[in-house]
Amino acid sequence: MAKRPTIVQIPGKPTKSKKAQAAPKRKLVAQNKKARHDYHIDDTLECGVVLTGPEVKSLRQGRASLVDGFATIDNGEVWLRNAHIPEYFQATWNNSAPRRPRKLLLHRLEIAKLENKLNDSGTTLVPLSIYFNEDGRVKVELALARGKKLYDKRQTLIEKQGKREAEKAMSAAIRRQTEG
Repeated sequence: MAKRPTIVQIPGKPTKSKKAQAAPKRKLVAQNKKARHDYHIDDTLECGVVLTGPEVKSLRQGRASLVDGFATIDNGEVWLRNAHIPEYFQATWNNSAPRRPRKLLLHRLEIAKLENKLNDSGTTLVPLSIYFNEDGRVKVELALARGKKLYDKRQTLIEKQGKREAEKAMSAAIRRQTEG
């Protein structure tokens, strides 16, 4: 019978749990919080984006906005439009326009599936976040979404407030139990 190896922890190096090892590391640059408020999110997908050097450096500084952004499919290619990536000030002549259309990188079959789903009325492609993955590449999280009506937005806010109040009451009850 073979002996099981013992795990020796190196000082200054904490061991990672299996959950921490499995979770992908992301460095979030920008998030479109308004999209989750304004749309029902049906499906999400991760895609690459074609950028210039100064745009990547600007993103590394954490400067971007996806508030008015959306994606379209033109001639079998997916384009991110109205996403604001400001100019990198240390760059010289090779800066590009902050709101220029940027090509998104997806497989042809994924684009075909998206195009079929977009033919349904009321669906749109909305960017949810832009981030750096563990390889240091810029990724955009796109969502296939349907617009919410005003009463849906109100209902969502009421549900969130109810959850918040319930959590507050639970934490207060637990605090009372531990104190006395």
